[in-house]
Amino acid sequence: MSQLPESLLPTLPGLYYTDETVFALEQQRVFEQMWFCAVRAGDLNAPGAFRTVQVGRESVLISRNRRGELRAFLNVCRHRGARIRTEESGRALRSFQCPYHAWTYDLDGKLLAAPNLTKMPDIDRVEWGLRSVAVREWLGYVWVCLADDPPSFTDTVQHEVVERLGDLAAIDAYAVEGLELGRRIRYDVAANWKLIIENFMECYHCATIHPELTEVLPEFADGYAAQYFVGHGAEFGPDVQGFTIDGSAGHERIPGVGDDQDRRYYAITIKPQVFVNLVPDHVIVHRMFPMSPDRTVVECDWLYLPSVVESGADLDRSVELFDRVNQQDFDACERCQLGMSSRLYAEGGVLVPSEHHIAGFHDWLRGRLAEESASDEVRQ
Repeated sequence: MSQLPESLLPTLPGLYYTDETVFALEQQRVFEQMWFCAVRAGDLNAPGAFRTVQVGRESVLISRNRRGELRAFLNVCRHRGARIRTEESGRALRSFQCPYHAWTYDLDGKLLAAPNLTKMPDIDRVEWGLRSVAVREWLGYVWVCLADDPPSFTDTVQHEVVERLGDLAAIDAYAVEGLELGRRIRYDVAANWKLIIENFMECYHCATIHPELTEVLPEFADGYAAQYFVGHGAEFGPDVQGFTIDGSAGHERIPGVGDDQDRRYYAITIKPQVFVNLVPDHVIVHRMFPMSPDRTVVECDWLYLPSVVESGADLDRSVELFDRVNQQDFDACERCQLGMSSRLYAEGGVLVPSEHHIAGFHDWLRGRLAEESASDEVRQ
């Protein structure tokens, strides 16, 4: 790439979005080493309720034991490596049993039984139980980490919120863990996960592809993302009553939300795969599941006060606004993905001043991948 004007910064090269080796390194050094937001805790609503989640290269089985405590395991039988559960979700009444040779594990992962196990007294049933994965509950979601020595949750996940909002009290005001799931939409996006992150981090595109959003949040039409400024929330337009597709009134304000947060929208990126969107009457949480260099599944939850959900209130107008934004964004990301393998993008593209903060994300990723090692492996 020729010498850039001072107004422009370079992006990552195109191969970072298309190359299988880069993607494998990301799976290993990002998604398998960091805290990963896997499932909403309320989806596991009884002992034995489980979900299987793809985290990096691993399938993780997340469940509750008989005391209702969260547990997470690699979804692999210790005998011959068969997948324990192949369903996305379900409930095990008392145990998990491998369908191949009937090795059976209790809800804490301990090996309970296996054919002829009594004739093998040297088998330690805890040692040969399911392999545990670190688990943590926060904001009403279950976070897991596959690392042998998980990083500090406070210094990584929660620090992202502090960097964006200034302190944790700002998000605590929304009492997200006490909200109820009002709607969930799953999107299958034909684009690399980093394109989705980059899109969420900037609003240079907002005036072009988000007419409904910029009607509700007029300052977004100027091209600066709310999350670019610490503690800043984008203010609703003067005639806007709520965060809805037509600006009409939303629902009851979350009680902890103060006047300084009312009529404002806050966006938070929690690396590597979570977006949190805060508005006065509901919270929207995106969780990304990178499946391949050019495919990312995004699960999006709309969360409301329990009284709103239980009343059967019409949620369509508030859901439609961000559902439409999502579809517009993901279409743009898919358009970008088509260009990542072009010879024109071999050295990457450029970032304009309102996007310069994305360069920090690129630097972070290079650091996670240990760029020299990654580049050597890509070249081989």
